[in-house]
Amino acid sequence: MQRTFVDQLHRTVTINYPPQRIVSIVPSQTELLFDLGLDEEVIGITKFCIHPIEKFATRTKVGGTKKLRIDQIRALQPDLIIGNKEENTQHEVELLMEEFPVWMSDISNLEEAMTTITQIGEIVNREPEAAYLNHLINAGFTDLQTLALTKGIHQSVAYLIWKDPYMFAGRDTFIDDILRKIGLQNVMTQSRYPEIALEELQTANCKLVFLSSEPYPFKEKHLKEIKSMLPEAKVMLVDGEMFSWYGSRLVKAVNYLFHLQDELKP
Repeated sequence: MQRTFVDQLHRTVTINYPPQRIVSIVPSQTELLFDLGLDEEVIGITKFCIHPIEKFATRTKVGGTKKLRIDQIRALQPDLIIGNKEENTQHEVELLMEEFPVWMSDISNLEEAMTTITQIGEIVNREPEAAYLNHLINAGFTDLQTLALTKGIHQSVAYLIWKDPYMFAGRDTFIDDILRKIGLQNVMTQSRYPEIALEELQTANCKLVFLSSEPYPFKEKHLKEIKSMLPEAKVMLVDGEMFSWYGSRLVKAVNYLFHLQDELKP
């Protein structure tokens, strides 16, 4: 049976429903597919789709999110490819769209992430499972917002994602929305991922600096280096997956962010 869906780029995508040969080219959405109860249907993933690890080990790897192996995807003959506007390369996605049904997400906040979970649940015939995940995520983040008020969390923060040059999560990003949800104020006024010299943070009244574990793998040595440049700020290593993976990992993120809030209490 064929069914038609509209993706988040407002494109009409017609697939054989339910899809039996899925290639996922976004790590957080790959994890979501498995957490929705799919297994053998997911035949191709990227080298960054590491969760769950036991599934990662047994699936065909089709390159990286921004450098796909198009010929390998062709060989798999998927009946559905699931990607994301920000994480995948437009040219590669457009090539795939010429040959296969490609459903694309476009996510910049928690609410859009939950909509994506609903829509992917629909397209893979796992609507009850998607609804349950969203129930857990909504309840968890509602509690986190309440706790931010009761714990008095309202510090300003800079969230580093890259080094040489230093790049930050700015406005209009999923990370920015998650920071707000737990009571923090992003010092970046620029949108997307601006390059900023660390010296500029000294005049930005920045109380916190988060060093993300991805995409750049910040370590303890970087923490000490940045702390020496920003002695008035609290510098912390944080798990980037918990701030930027917008699939079912959000369920795990609630517990992580709950404990992080305790560390941030005045």
